Amino acid sequence: MRPLGLRSSQFTILQVLSLAGEMTQGELGRMLAMDSTTLTRTLEIMSRHKWIARRSGEDRREWRVRFSHTGKAQLEAALPHWEKVQARLRQQLGGRQWDQLMKLTNDVTSAVTE
Repeated sequence: MRPLGLRSSQFTILQVLSLAGEMTQGELGRMLAMDSTTLTRTLEIMSRHKWIARRSGEDRREWRVRFSHTGKAQLEAALPHWEKVQARLRQQLGGRQWDQLMKLTNDVTSAVTE
């Protein structure tokens, strides 16, 4: 995704917002197990690229984040690259190791979000 100027964390955020719709920055951070400083910095970059739209929430400290039309185009351009890398990694690891990697990833995410 490097040729598109997109980092993996930004790609993940675009994926989540495309599926979940608008949410608070806090909800997004909890869902992705990202600390608020890193998420704020990443969202600021994405906002400058117009991949996301942000607006104030119910109180002044809250930000709501959503997928933009430009973000949709960026995600659609990145998906074939992501799918190619995923397929190559799965092939290199083999089905059993791939499944173990997916389980471990889910376990780690669950552990840090509890």
